[in-house]
This record gives sequence, structure tokens and C-alpha cells, in this order.
Amino acid sequence: MTTLYEAAYAKLNLTLDVLGKREDGYHDLQSVMQTISIRDDIEIDVGTGKPWRLLCSDETLPTDERNLAWKAADVFCRTMNRDPDGLEIRIVKRIPSGAGMGGGSADAAAVLRALNRHYGEPLSVLALAELGAQVGSDVPFCVLGGTAMVEGRGERLRKLPNMPDCIFVVCKPDFSVSTPELYEKIDRVAIPQRPDNRAMETALLAGDLGAVAENLCNVFDPVVTSEHLELNYIKSICHSYGALNQQMTGSGSAVFAILPNFEYAAVVCNMLKDNYPKVFIAKPV
Repeated sequence: MTTLYEAAYAKLNLTLDVLGKREDGYHDLQSVMQTISIRDDIEIDVGTGKPWRLLCSDETLPTDERNLAWKAADVFCRTMNRDPDGLEIRIVKRIPSGAGMGGGSADAAAVLRALNRHYGEPLSVLALAELGAQVGSDVPFCVLGGTAMVEGRGERLRKLPNMPDCIFVVCKPDFSVSTPELYEKIDRVAIPQRPDNRAMETALLAGDLGAVAENLCNVFDPVVTSEHLELNYIKSICHSYGALNQQMTGSGSAVFAILPNFEYAAVVCNMLKDNYPKVFIAKPV
């Protein structure tokens, strides 16, 4: 038996635009994504000689084939025609669920990376990301990591210059948002502002943190905020204590702020933690 170890990093959407509904029922997206240092830890025992098993520190999450980590292992083994002779996947969760931070996708991506390495890396990173598209829309980016432009359903990736050095504060309120319901709403409402992805790329290329912060834009943010005004409270705290900018990530409900240094981030955390126990400080990775 061999035990594999892999970190599963959360993601943030610096920009997120919904371009329209496709014939397959999904939506075309365009998003600049960033992995951050908030992570789950994945361990995989290969060759247990027993039926597959998944254990997770968060008891609210499924531990069978509904879990994306299980699904990723199944897709990899079937596609590569590998029989692991029994698998056990153990997940220590730190990425909050229902946050728009890609927690399940990050776990799936970590499983793909670990199994690919175990079998001698038969797939390149981009080929592995392509395989991840069979598991979930955010999985390809989570396989790649770093800073990237993500398009289509999430399967088209292009590496971008690294995010300038900064600190993120991420706050997950108590509520979560139904992603399918949110996509239905976005089809019915006028979108007041769309991201300027070209300006975001220019800012990243220049390493200009202020310009990166200025160009944060998520079309879902005003839709969710209109129904959950406490997001405005979280954003106002971030803004009042030195954040360069702040917005919701993904389909929510977590809000992140970009801070120039740890001292500012610590103050923002202190101001939020009494009302919001799920507050994190992170760096780009």
C-alpha cells in the first residue's frame, strides 16, 4: 500500500462574467481566477485491497460517489485504465462549503494530481485539467492553480502573470446560495457592470496591485447582495479598515478583500470575527 499526500487550494474569482446560456444548458463564463493559501489536505491510500472508501472531517459532506474527490479518482482510473486495487481517500476540510471558493473542486483536483504523480505522470498538467472537466466546471482551474483566465464552462484555461504580493481576508457568512437558482436569476436581470478582463490582465502584467483591486468585478455580486444586505456590512468593514477593494467570490456567499499587508488584514479580521466565525487570512499561491 502507498499513501499519497496533496494540498487542495481554494480559489477566488477576481473577475467573473456570464456570457450567455449554451445549448447544453450550461453558461459560458469568462473569469480571472486565483488560488489562495486556504487549503484542504488530501491523503490517498492506494492498494488497500478493500472496497473504495472516503473519509471527511466535515460530516455534512457526502462520502460516496457524490463527492467530487471520489468522482475524480473514478474518472482518472477508468480513463487511464488503472486498477488501484482499493482506494481510501481522507479529506481534512478547511475550505468552507457553499462559499464560492471551489472547495469540492479543489479536492477533486488534488486527487487527480496525486494519482497522476503516483502513476508516473502519464498526463501533462493541461491534459489532467482537461480530464478534470469531466468532474466539475472549476476542477480544470484547480488542477492548474495560480492565476489564470478561465473560459467556456471552465475547460479553457490560459495562464496569466502571477498576482502581485498581497494579503486576502475572506469572510463566509452563515448563508449559502443555490448556484442553479442564481444562474436562472442572472438570465432575467440586467447586468449593471461587466468585468474589464483586458484591464485586469494589463494590471497583472504590470504587477500593479492597486489596478488589480480596482478591476475586481463579479456579475453575481449585486444579484446576491440585493437579497442578502449583510454582504454590504462585511464589505463596509473591509473598506473602512484599509482594503483596496472587496467583492463576493464565485456564486457566493464568501466575500474577499485585498489588503496591502498583514497588519491591515489582522485589523479587518478582528472587526469581523465576532459576527462571522469563518474569517480567514490568506496569500496568493
